[in-house]
Amino acid sequence: MRFSRLALAIMAALVLVSGVARAGPPYSTDDPEPVAYLHWEFYLATQHALTSSGLSGTAPHLEVNFGAAPNLQLHLIAPLAYSQPSGGPTAYGPGDVELGAKLRFVEERESTPMVGIFPLLELPTGSESRGLGAGSLRAFIPLWLQKSFGPWMTYGGGGYWINPGAGNQNYWYVGWQGQRQVSKLATVGGEVFYTTADRVGGDGNLAFNIGLVLDLTEHDHVLLSAGRSIAGDTRFQGYLSYQLTF
Repeated sequence: MRFSRLALAIMAALVLVSGVARAGPPYSTDDPEPVAYLHWEFYLATQHALTSSGLSGTAPHLEVNFGAAPNLQLHLIAPLAYSQPSGGPTAYGPGDVELGAKLRFVEERESTPMVGIFPLLELPTGSESRGLGAGSLRAFIPLWLQKSFGPWMTYGGGGYWINPGAGNQNYWYVGWQGQRQVSKLATVGGEVFYTTADRVGGDGNLAFNIGLVLDLTEHDHVLLSAGRSIAGDTRFQGYLSYQLTF
């Protein structure tokens, strides 16, 4: 309750400032807009999740996005992961590498949203026995939509995770985000997302995040978000990154 009141207070204060929209990080829900042709995005980031089973995340991870062609973005995340199970030892080392390609096939118009796909592959490069990786190749096949209204932007959609492994099952992700540019410096937003159970006999997870993006210069940005489950086992989730664009 204290966290919720603090997050709402921060958002309310920022909205009092009077609107370039931004999509993707620091949120879990993604968007269909690729990086511009021959442009780059670099993120040095860290993310964390606290559940009844313990604490896990990345510290740090590197994300690289490149506009390889008009309407096509190539994507890489290379993490150093950690796992701190309740009552157990902490493990730290390479995590699962993520590769992807974002393809926009419908441009946004006044009466229609932008539409694209962003399939991802997670390579089993992290140690499953130490809690640093899934132990199997995983894939995510989503469809994303986006629409802007002046200083406001909203995007979302969902997709299907192929999640092999003992005790695992395939599952769905659905999420939606909204944000507003409140000044040349700051954009604030929030998202709600839901995942069905990824384990046999497990439960789904309905959660939210509240986020803030600070555009320090044309090329330098700070992104952060925090949230937790509304119905589920995530007691806290957080993301923080420095982004360089050029």
